[in-house]
Amino acid sequence: MSTRWYPIYQRGNPQLRVFLPNFWMKLVRPHPKQLPNIVHFHCSMEMTKYDIKNYLEKIYEVPVVDVRTKINMGKFKKDVVKGYVIKEDDVKVAFVTLPKTMTFKYPDLFEKSINEEEEHAKSLDESKKNFRKYIDHNKSRPDIPSWFSI
Repeated sequence: MSTRWYPIYQRGNPQLRVFLPNFWMKLVRPHPKQLPNIVHFHCSMEMTKYDIKNYLEKIYEVPVVDVRTKINMGKFKKDVVKGYVIKEDDVKVAFVTLPKTMTFKYPDLFEKSINEEEEHAKSLDESKKNFRKYIDHNKSRPDIPSWFSI
């Protein structure tokens, strides 16, 4: 389902049309730990349980056993400067249950391997040596700008 309008005819060839859905899903790590076969999503308010199940099964080929949804109300905040109340947007939360044999592990985006850290340390040392060499080269020429070299 899409609320976007597409022209029937476009000048030129080929006639390119891309039909994009208005649905979106965002993977979220839940604060209380869930079972390893339950995945937590924030999704579009218009999505139903059946839309979520079809979205995951058809696009990502993930087998889905059950989908539970709830709507979390946005927080109310008082604007400090103007003094009026602001309400954040509501969020639809989907709890997707996978088969018992499947487990979902949230990716660790900030994990660095030991090899990468060693490479960073080597490159840092090399850049320090080059900078020291550059400084030593220009010490005897205080009246010449550093960007000018012979």
